[in-house]
Amino acid sequence: MAEPPSKRRRLSNTDEEHDEKKPGNTPASLSHPISPPRKRRVRERKLIPSPIQLTTIQDLPDESNIGAVSLHDLLGDPLIAECWDFNYLHDIDFLMHHFDEDTRALVKVHVVHGFWKREDLNKLALEQQASQYSNVSLHTAYMPEPFGTHHSKMLVLFRHDDTAQVIIHTANMIAKDWTNMTNGVWQTPPLPLLQAPRKPPETDMKVGSGPKFKADLLSYLRAYNDKRNVCRPLVDELQKYDFAAVRGALIASVPGRHDVNDDPTKTRWGWAGIKQALRSVPVQEGKSEIVVQISSIATLGATDAWLQRTLFDSLSPRPAKPGTAPRPEFKVVFPTADEIRRSLDGYASGGSIHTKAASAAQAKQLLYLRPLLHRWASDGAGGGAAARDGGRARAAPHVKTYVRYGDAGSVDWALLTSANVSKQAWGEAENAARRVRIASWEVGVLVWPALFAEAAKMVGTFMADVPGKEDLDGDGPLVGLRIPYSLPLQRYGDTERPWVATESYTEPDWKGQLWGGW
Repeated sequence: MAEPPSKRRRLSNTDEEHDEKKPGNTPASLSHPISPPRKRRVRERKLIPSPIQLTTIQDLPDESNIGAVSLHDLLGDPLIAECWDFNYLHDIDFLMHHFDEDTRALVKVHVVHGFWKREDLNKLALEQQASQYSNVSLHTAYMPEPFGTHHSKMLVLFRHDDTAQVIIHTANMIAKDWTNMTNGVWQTPPLPLLQAPRKPPETDMKVGSGPKFKADLLSYLRAYNDKRNVCRPLVDELQKYDFAAVRGALIASVPGRHDVNDDPTKTRWGWAGIKQALRSVPVQEGKSEIVVQISSIATLGATDAWLQRTLFDSLSPRPAKPGTAPRPEFKVVFPTADEIRRSLDGYASGGSIHTKAASAAQAKQLLYLRPLLHRWASDGAGGGAAARDGGRARAAPHVKTYVRYGDAGSVDWALLTSANVSKQAWGEAENAARRVRIASWEVGVLVWPALFAEAAKMVGTFMADVPGKEDLDGDGPLVGLRIPYSLPLQRYGDTERPWVATESYTEPDWKGQLWGGW
């Protein structure tokens, strides 16, 4: 019997690996994997939209209204069950028109105003309009100061899905302000009901946090109830909601006489409030400038003492480390008569924009203001093309913004507010008893980059809300801030004067109209 053929010995893995490693057996180029080299992962920069938006402008093209919001955007949700409208001027028919047409008769609408005199034509007009709606209630704010106004502009909404929302803006509740005037809007996200009533720990009450914003807002609303029940139901309802997602500091004014001691446990009003809040806001070292852009400059005095030592000092409190951040340069943006003349509504837009130059004291005021004054549109005679166009040159300003710019082009902080440059809004200088007298109701919100992401920076955006990743050096988070005016700013020319609504203008506006003055 023949023997079976012998089996071939199976090579072990070790032998195979040994053979492959013998030099000369295989070209070296074939012994390496042929997959492409691993790509280097590039971290995508986080881009955060501006917390402040502009209102839409009816007569501007769509590209100028990117990211802008209309009143219908704010009020057109059919889920709105209740609305509290705080403002100076109100047109109730106009307000009601912007609720969803199927639900507007069901929305509980509360209108808070400051017209307390029985014969005031504004009060009579409001009462006549409100009488046409069974779901509209009027509430008169207490006005203890004769020259004060209820100037706050805020909406508080409650929805059927058990959410609430707070909207701070700069427009009167009239058609003119929401059509061709530049205004600004800040909105909270939808606020859910609290899961369980709780008092926030002290660590949650830092400036800029949601719990601190809620505490200050409730303090502001409770002030309406000092002499009469105006907002008590609103306070009771808002207490039920969770403000944890809110990023911003409430900056408000309440008429009366108030302490200005820097007590972080208490809400401060007017210039004392912004001064207290800014002590917690980090700013860049080196040179900076604060741009005060407003629609009204009141009578401040024959010298610049109040402007410099009360308002400007409050906007630039001394840093914790002396010498690291010198006092900023201040610039004031206010429209010239020519800019009003060329605006979309012509001279008619100037009826909402105020300063005076009639008396000797007001003439002196204009002298010390002149070196600070800058154009709104930055495209007048003698001015070059704007490097960054805000897209609102022809939409006259009713917005009020206070912005601190760092030397490198980034933004340290920004304030959107109803408060113009006036003692009535911000308060007189403190007296010997360390108290301040405020005449008007005002409300605003302060934001800065650290609120939105760790190591974030903020940069101005123009005709858009979202910054570009190349807008500022670095790869850290970048927060946009929608700027309504164009940069760089342009100083007034030698012959230019601010718009003065009480003066008459014989040069026709672009519509062919003249202005006879108030």
